[in-house]
This record gives sequence, C-alpha cells and structure tokens, in this order.
Amino acid sequence: MQQLTQKLNNGEMLVQEVPAPQLGKSMVLVKNHYSLISAGTESSTVQAARKSLIGKAKERPQQVKQVIDTLIQQGPIQTYRAVSKKLEAYSPLGYSSAGEILEVGEGITEFSKGDWVACAGVGYAVHAEIISVPGNLVVKLNKKADLKNAAYNTLGAIAMQGIRQADLRLGETCAVIGLGLLGQLTCLMLKASGVRVIGIDVNRSAIESAKLHCTDLALERNSAGIEDQIHQFTNGIGVDAVIIAAATDSLDPVNFAGAIARKKGKVIILGAVPTGFERDPFWYRKELELKMSCSYGPGRYDFNYEEKGIDYPVAYVRWTEKRNMEAFQQLISDGIINIDYLTTHTFDFDKSHEAYDMILNKAEPYLGIILKYNIEKEQILHQKIYTNKTSPIAKVNIAFVGAGSYAQGNLLPNIPKNNQVSRKGILTNTGATSKRVAERFGFDYCTSDEKTILQVDEINTIFIATRHDSHAEYVLKALKNGKNVFVEKPICLTYDELSQITIEYNGEQHLLVGFNRRFSKLSIQLKERMGKGAMSMNYRINAGKIPNDSWIQDLEVGGGRIIGEVCHFIDYLTYLNGSLPIGVFAKALPDPEDNNDTLSIQLTFANGSIGVVSYYANGPKSLPKEYIEVFNAGSAGILNNFKELQVFGKKKFKTKLFNQDKGQAKMVNDFIYSIINGDPSPISFEEIIAVTKASFAVLESLKNGLFVKI
Repeated sequence: MQQLTQKLNNGEMLVQEVPAPQLGKSMVLVKNHYSLISAGTESSTVQAARKSLIGKAKERPQQVKQVIDTLIQQGPIQTYRAVSKKLEAYSPLGYSSAGEILEVGEGITEFSKGDWVACAGVGYAVHAEIISVPGNLVVKLNKKADLKNAAYNTLGAIAMQGIRQADLRLGETCAVIGLGLLGQLTCLMLKASGVRVIGIDVNRSAIESAKLHCTDLALERNSAGIEDQIHQFTNGIGVDAVIIAAATDSLDPVNFAGAIARKKGKVIILGAVPTGFERDPFWYRKELELKMSCSYGPGRYDFNYEEKGIDYPVAYVRWTEKRNMEAFQQLISDGIINIDYLTTHTFDFDKSHEAYDMILNKAEPYLGIILKYNIEKEQILHQKIYTNKTSPIAKVNIAFVGAGSYAQGNLLPNIPKNNQVSRKGILTNTGATSKRVAERFGFDYCTSDEKTILQVDEINTIFIATRHDSHAEYVLKALKNGKNVFVEKPICLTYDELSQITIEYNGEQHLLVGFNRRFSKLSIQLKERMGKGAMSMNYRINAGKIPNDSWIQDLEVGGGRIIGEVCHFIDYLTYLNGSLPIGVFAKALPDPEDNNDTLSIQLTFANGSIGVVSYYANGPKSLPKEYIEVFNAGSAGILNNFKELQVFGKKKFKTKLFNQDKGQAKMVNDFIYSIINGDPSPISFEEIIAVTKASFAVLESLKNGLFVKI
C-alpha cells in the first residue's frame, strides 16, 4: 500500500510503498476513501521539519531539554542515536479520514467487514491507503453517507468538545476567534444550536466565507471600532463565551477575548495560543473563567479508552470523544449543518505534495483540503517489500519483530557487520517504521506478514522488541519454528506463559532475554574483583515517575514496573553472586494509584548471598539513576550509574568511562557469536526462569506481606 510520509530531518515528503499496518486487538483495518489535511496543524509540522536544526530546537525547547538530559545521563553516543532515530524516521501525517472496513481485530463486535466508517487519531487515521485504528476512534456510517464530508470527523469532534466546554444556552452569544477550518466548524454547530455567533479573524477571505455560511456577524480583527460593534450586537452585555480557535504565538486573542466577554463569561482555548493574559482591567474585574478544551473529548490520551477499547459509562460521562464524533456525523447526516462549502480543494492522493506546496506557499485561499484515494486499486494486506540488495545466507540470519526506539538505539546498531551475519526481515506495527528501519540498518525487506519472518527456513534468529504483552506469544511462535530467540525483557507476563515457554524450549536453540546490565564493561570488572562466595549487595534505582495511564503501568500490557523493569535488577544481582534466587520479601510505599513502583525487595540466593533492590519512583531527576554496592570478604565495590567503578579493600581500584555503558553492544555480540561458534547462550535458561519467577514472587509478596520461596 501507499502512505504519505515526511522525514523530520529535512522535510522530505514522499508517497511511498510500505507494508500495511498490523491489525491489533480492539482495532479495525480501514481502506481510506478520503482523508482531510488539517492545514493549521499539519502545515506547522511540515514547516518545522524544513527548518534547520537550530530552527527545530527553537520550536521545541522541551524536546531540547530531553536531549540534554539524555546527554548527561547516557553520553553522546546514545544521545546521537536517539536524535537520529527521531529525525530520520518516516513520520506519518494526517489524523482524520473516512473509508471502508477491511478487517476487524480481536474484541471488536460493533463493526463488520464492509462497514463504512469515519476515523480519528494521530498515528492512526493517517494519509495512507490502509490504516489501523482503535475501535473507540471509529464511528459507523450509513451507506448513504458522503465520505468526503465524513472525513472531517476529527476536527468536527474537536470543535464540538470546545462548544461543550463553553456550556452555552439557547439565545446566548458566542464569539469565535479564528475562522479557519476549526473555527468555521465551531460556528456552524453553534449556529445550529440556536446560539448567536460572532466570527473574528485577520484573514479577509475567511471572514467573507463565514459571513455567507456560519455567523451572524463576521469582523476583521483590526477593523476600527470592533469592540463597539460587538458591544452593540450584544445589547451592551458582551458575549457569553469566547472560543479561541486560532493558532498564534501572540497574546492578542486571549486579551481580546477578555475585552469582549461579559462579566462572569467564559473563554475556551481550542487552538494553540498562549494563555498569559493581562490581568487588569478585563480578566480580573470581570471575573472571567478560562477553560481548556482537550481535543476530541473525554477518552483522549487515556490508554484504556483509546487502545484497549474500555468505554466510559454513559450515565457518568455523557460525551466521550467517540460520542462527539457520532454526534458530529449525525449533524451532517440529518442536514442540520452543511459543510460542503468547506472543501475548497480536492487532490488525488498521489499528488499530495501539491496540496502541501499550496498551503506552505499560500498560493491561493483555502479551507478544507481533501485527499482522494483510488478505491478501485486492489490492496494487498500482507506485503513483503524489498528495500536492499538480497544478502546471502549466513550462519546467523536475523529478523526483527518490533523495532521501536530501544531497538533502533541499542540493538540494531550493535549487530556485527561480517559475512557470518545476514540481515533479512523487519516486521513492526506500522509499515512506515518497518520500511525506514529496513533501509537504515540494511535489512533485505520489510513486511506486514509475520509468516515471512517466523515461518521461513532461511531465517534462523529472531529478535523480539515489541510491547511486553506480545513477548511470550512471539517467543513461543519462534521456538515452535526452530528459531534462536532474543527477546527484550520481560520474557513473559504470567506464570502460565512461563510454563508454556519452559515446555516448548528444547535446549537446542539459543534463547536470551535482554538483561543487558550484566554485560557492561564495569559490571564484568566488578564481578571479577569481588570474587565468589556469599556476598551482600545493594542496588538502588532512582527510577522516576511514570504516569499511571502509561501502557507500562498497565498489568495486562506492560506488566507494571516490577515485571517490566525490576526483573533487570534481580538478574543483575543473580549475575554478581553467581547463584539463583530462592526467596523474596517485598514491601512497597503506600500508593493511592497502587502501582507499587516505590519499593524495597529483599532477595536470598542459593549460595547464601543476600541482596536488596531499592526501586524508587519518588526521587529527583537530578540524581543519577543507578547505584550498586557489593560487599564480600573484606572488599567492597561501588558502581555508579555504569560510568564509574570503585573497589575498596586490599587492592583498591578506580576507573571511569566517558560514555555510560549498560552492556547492550556486548550483549548483542555475545548472543550472535554464541550461535556462530556453537557456544551456550550467554545467560542460562535456568537463570532466565529463576529471575522471572523471582519477579512474579515480588508481586506475590507485596500482595500477602510474606516471604515467598521460589
């Protein structure tokens, strides 16, 4: 299939052939008929991409801060890889479309193949021939619907949510500042609901369009006596609410809103404007209320709602983002609002670049710009697209399932480049990512069909770097097909999955979990200098806070932070003392969100060693993340954040690295060369199983407050 993409490093825009996206749980696969270019939002994205690095940095100060933090914590190499991955990616554009369902995923009962639907969502309802969209971001249409108008779905819901925030009554007056596409949709719905509408803009063409279609009074912002005209129109009261649908760095919209609003009035921020208003005379003396409108409505940015499909009860949340979309489509279907005039331009999808050139060059006036797809074209859902010259069969023939930020920054760059290793296939959720990763790292092809990865004889080694909830599934499939397996931690999320893996593993394949810290140069030196025997160990992790609604905190998807990350540190202590964990006791700080991400874990080991993992989510970002102390037979070792090592005792030792080394490079190399040389896997299967069981035992101990034997 074809998709419109843009590179963030140089702004290069392409309609290119990529594999179709994966169909996940609670999702539907849709063949786009039309998609809408949101000129305001998307032109900003395109303009930013075409700026220099300094220009990009000025526009994104928060991201620059993140880069600096990464540089301080991890060093220039990892920082360079992270930034390069972001800048060189094929970034999707678009977030509003309409089309026909091709397939429905597990858990979807509302939709069927062939249904007409309108879709929403950044990263989902993109400009592409085929899209994969969560069920709660899709609304069903009747077969008489105008799919071109239905493609306005997302912006219609955004406008509607802004109106709901204003909470206006019949006969009241609302001013809409900004008469672009979002502003005109807002005006249309306000007018249809019996509200008197004043439209304000700096663009004469937008004002004339609003006068004809959606306002009772339309004014140019800089026209003489504009405040007096609004004063007279409202019989001296002022407007009951102001909805700001503009996009600007100026404070004028919010200050002007204060000037024209009545006492106790509301100002709703719908567009991208600053909110640092002048307190006096208007905002303070009128006691105005400022409210933000969050995109399409309740459910936005809620992982459970958008990705897992868990709806809010209508009795408690009357209007969700999906219900707003449904209401918007109903207004169109019933003829209550007519948005035909909004579509000023329609471009064939393969000429998308012409649409963006028109927007950026401001070649002519525009409002709604629609991309039209060739619906007669036969679409292939499971594609294999060759991106490089086919590599010869080698001893190790690698494919990746999942290739996100971690894989691109830490795994893929460390694959050895020699004739004993061949890079074959890449499979990810989105075709654009698959293709870019395949091109960048020299893989033969990208694909949307897992069979071309898991069931082909030429591939003998699978790297799994997907979300945690799919690790066990892919490990089992790979083992059943006789593949060597590297899987990012954790290997699985449940005892049942671990049992299935234990049964399936026959000892002949190489199986490694991504416990990289034990492969660090300083870790190896620490272990060598601390010797053998029973030792005591402390591992403190300043983990930082992760929002409660992150997929990592979701026990079904990410496993929570204990299964998802603490397994790393249990493995590390297992490595240091050289024996398996046999018992666990854990205690967590009381947490209203019940995440158990600030806790202390006491571990006992088969050789008598003891260890404590102190995992804290309540510390400052300024403190380095990881600090390890080891005591044994009159010696002590301190490893600070995998950059500095000190050993005390009879033989003192101190060394410091320029770049943080957490062992990823050596881990990948050791795994691959163990296959080439026929050596055992770098971490024994017994250790992997014991560490995983110990991670599960932490949860059990937290639940029952008891010491748990493994």
